[in-house]
Amino acid sequence: MGEHRTLTDKFRSQLAEADVTLTPKQEDQLLSYYELLVEGNKRMNLTAVTEYEEALEKHFLDSLYPVKLFPEELKRELAAGASIIDVGTGAGLPGIPLAILFSESRVTLMDSLGKRVNFLGEVISALGLSRAEAVHSRAEDLGRDPAYRDSFALAVSRAVASLSPLSEYCLPFVKKGGYFLPYKGKKVEEELEDGKRAIQKLGGELLETQSYLLPGTDYERVLPIIRKKSATPARYPRKAGTPSKEPL
Repeated sequence: MGEHRTLTDKFRSQLAEADVTLTPKQEDQLLSYYELLVEGNKRMNLTAVTEYEEALEKHFLDSLYPVKLFPEELKRELAAGASIIDVGTGAGLPGIPLAILFSESRVTLMDSLGKRVNFLGEVISALGLSRAEAVHSRAEDLGRDPAYRDSFALAVSRAVASLSPLSEYCLPFVKKGGYFLPYKGKKVEEELEDGKRAIQKLGGELLETQSYLLPGTDYERVLPIIRKKSATPARYPRKAGTPSKEPL
């Protein structure tokens, strides 16, 4: 399909540091996804990062390395097919790499831009990700849909919003005992105080924050570990646009 038909040794060793080993089929799916991303980027704005080795680190390693930090019970559930939602998935990150890794899991990729959702549908089909779906919606609307509310073992989100509004977008999707794990940069400390209040109001509990460097890089990242303790009150999420304008 394209020129890059093998992962670099450096990337494989970086994944190994995350205790992630891909099968040949999964490697091929990841490479095909890269090619589709580059191709799709010519038609619409999906990503500023398209150079191969940079994309391996900033997109794929960034999506998969945090799996090392996931709670052990969650990792077991995902390996057995628990469901994941990626809220505001954009070009499919981290959702597509997670769908490749956890091939038994039902993965919902949600985005508010129709063109991106159509692209994700093409990716799902081309990669044969039979348990993944792309959904065109805003989080505030889908979070009230009984088919999606309180039904996921894991909600993830990368580079979407600060922690307070992001919690209102994501926690309604998580079932009691499930997890919300937002992929964050090093500036998350500034968001944590407001974020903690919102998390509690929405039925969640911030257990800890895991800081890490992506191996072989100087990219600093933080993964807050948020567990759903009780059902999110029915009034949340508020109507579209409110969580970002008036954070909890």
